[in-house]
Amino acid sequence: MPMFPSRRVMVGSGLAAMTAMATTPAAAAERSGPARALSRAIAAYSAIERHFGTNDGSGLVREQYPAAADDKPYSYEWPFSQVHIAALDLTAVDATYEPELARRAKAQEHFWNAGGGTTGLPGYDSYPVAPYGTGGDMFYDDNEWVGLAKVQRHLQTGDTAALARAKEIFALVRSGWDTDTSHAAPGGVFWTQADWSHDRNTVSNMPGAQLALRLHQITGEADYLNWARRFHDWTNTHLQRPDGLYWDHLDLKGTIEKTIWSYNQGVPVGVNVLLYEVTRDRAYLRRAERIAEAAYAYYVTQGRLFAQPVFFNSIFFKNLLLLESVTKKDKYHRAMADYADQVWSTMRDPATGLVHFNAAGGTEAIQQAAFAQIYAVLAWPRAKWRTLY
Repeated sequence: MPMFPSRRVMVGSGLAAMTAMATTPAAAAERSGPARALSRAIAAYSAIERHFGTNDGSGLVREQYPAAADDKPYSYEWPFSQVHIAALDLTAVDATYEPELARRAKAQEHFWNAGGGTTGLPGYDSYPVAPYGTGGDMFYDDNEWVGLAKVQRHLQTGDTAALARAKEIFALVRSGWDTDTSHAAPGGVFWTQADWSHDRNTVSNMPGAQLALRLHQITGEADYLNWARRFHDWTNTHLQRPDGLYWDHLDLKGTIEKTIWSYNQGVPVGVNVLLYEVTRDRAYLRRAERIAEAAYAYYVTQGRLFAQPVFFNSIFFKNLLLLESVTKKDKYHRAMADYADQVWSTMRDPATGLVHFNAAGGTEAIQQAAFAQIYAVLAWPRAKWRTLY
């Protein structure tokens, strides 16, 4: 069965071009103030509407612009979820986006497989279900991003329906835990339910831990904290490097895929911040700071940030802001603003409002959505940072 477009396919697009662009100085980039950041977030989101909208009442989007001949009518779930989250992030600072968020949240449900996947529990498929499509494999990380978005919504507004859906998603994630002790490094949440992959990833375990910790904070239920520690400890045991950074995944034979992606560093930072908030054990805060410093050195100081997809960097920076909501520092916020301004200055087409990360000049919906998220969150007051992933 062919692999659906996912982080393994999408990240390969344009990395060489992005690396080359990283050497071009941003044009006199002053760091974004909230008003300018919001203006740019709105501009970036408006370009999604103009170039990726489907205009059929579904609220769904297309995968890329311009479309390729073999594109499906709609994007896959992960790109759509990032459009949904861009609307969510904008709504946090501009209430006029509430109707738009409601439209995207309704469209998100076109991916909901109420009949359940291989573990019998419902969740979001990788492609819309009938009448908009025939569904697709379930990915645990795809579901976790939506779960975290639902928690963000609940924390900011008290939305009880969002909390209920986050709990359903966590039940699905928990069901993805590897229980076969014959496997190398038994345990861990699988990346997908598809039979063509049996990998257990940093990105299927650490966001699960983060979701569990948020649910523990909200409900006080100990079971969520227990699962969060299980996900966190397994990942640290099998996928963390000695310097604190995280590899991507390992297979059933125990072979580790050692790519260092930026979002796989950001989420563990957030997990340790939340563990600190829950337990008040400062060892967790020190671990969060250690991972953040190692990641900052690896990506920012050593010039690798622009070799990472923008949709990984949006997650990376949001978690660093969660850390700075506790430490009250501003180093990572400044790096996020500098990154956004350089993308705006060197990779955005003013005529279309779209960002381009490769020589071909195309744009993926997930790239544009992540760019809108970054500027939207840069417009947030610091007090809201504590509700991030």
